[in-house]
Formats: sequence, C-alpha cells, structure tokens
Amino acid sequence: MSNKDKHPEKEEPIKQEEIENQESPNTEAAEPEAEATEADKVQEMGEKLAELNDKYLRLYSEYENYRKRTNIEKADLLLNGSREMMKAILPVIDDFERALAATQDEGVSLIYNKMMKILEQKGLKPMNVKGEKFDENLHEAITRIPATEDSQKGLVVDVVEKGYYLNDKVLRYAKVVVAF
Repeated sequence: MSNKDKHPEKEEPIKQEEIENQESPNTEAAEPEAEATEADKVQEMGEKLAELNDKYLRLYSEYENYRKRTNIEKADLLLNGSREMMKAILPVIDDFERALAATQDEGVSLIYNKMMKILEQKGLKPMNVKGEKFDENLHEAITRIPATEDSQKGLVVDVVEKGYYLNDKVLRYAKVVVAF
C-alpha cells in the first residue's frame, strides 16, 4: 500500500484548508469582478439605449419626410390632376373658336362663353401673346416673316394656335409667327 492509502484522513483536512484558502481570495476578487460586470452591463445598456434612440429618431425623420412629400404630391395632384382632361378639351375649344369666327350664331357663342367660364374656374387661362416679344419658354415659332418696321423685330405677329396655362403652368405652348 502506498502512503496515500494508509492515511486518507490526513490528506482531506489539508485539501479542505487549501480549498478554503483558495476560496477566500477568490471571493474578494469576485466582488470587484461583479462590480466590473455590472458597470459593463450599465455601459452596454447605455450604448444600446443610444443606438435604439438613434434608430427611432431616424425612423421618425424618415416618416415625417414621407408625410410631407405625400402631402405636397396630393396638393399638386389636386391642382394639376385635371391636366390631361384639359389637354383633351383644347382641340374642342379651338373648334368652338373657329365656329364662332365662321358664324355669328348666338347659341354657339353662349355655349362657348359658358364653357370657358367653367374652365377658367378650374384654372385654365388662355395666353394673349399677339404683339408681345417672342419667348421660347411660352411660344413655339412656326415660321418667321420679315418685319415691316424695326419695332416689330422679335415680336409675335400672328397666332396660329392659342396657348393655355393651367394653374399658372404652361399647358400648351402658343404656336406663333415671329417677325425678324
């Protein structure tokens, strides 16, 4: 038998003392570790809070921008939503004007005036360009003719097709003859 087998009782108390000696320094070291991990947790939670707050603010800003953009689009749609319809009606207005020029029928004149009054209430306005200086942002030059006077150079001499505004935006450019 070995020495260990003969005296097992003696070794146990030594081991227990060693264990106790080892535990006591570890428990003292464990307390600062617990404080350190608690401080780390607080710092980690603070960082997470800052991150979540940043995400929230970005999301809120994005939503506000979206809301403003859609409100602007809705307002624009209300103002200019009838743009295509008005564009489709313009040839009918041109036909009415030709009919008025060909005949002096009072009924046609009455219908034309009523229709123009309704269209003006909806934002449609005709361009009055004859005698004005040519502006490529408003006019489309169909042809140029020589000016009879120097004062007529660069002016609109004749209107081939009337131009129109819808809510102060050009709906159809006026087709004009320009003196050079």
